[in-house]
Amino acid sequence: MKTNKRFATAVAAMTLTAMLAGCSGEPLSTREKGTFIGTGVGAAGGAIVGSAVGAPLAGAAIGGVAGGATGYAIGNHIQNQRNGD
Repeated sequence: MKTNKRFATAVAAMTLTAMLAGCSGEPLSTREKGTFIGTGVGAAGGAIVGSAVGAPLAGAAIGGVAGGATGYAIGNHIQNQRNGD
């Protein structure tokens, strides 16, 4: 059990580090903001739903992917409207 918790903590730390490194530099575009927010909201919602059925990590992973895809689609649509595409 401790190994799973350590592994999850290590994965979370690496993910956070990668996200922060990827966000350095220029300001985020609308597409990037939508993806980032969608992933966070999806992962949180998935973890809540997953914990209700006994699999919070699986729920967070599935919710994060679904939320990221949805956030990307919405952010891309808004950015294309602003740019007149």
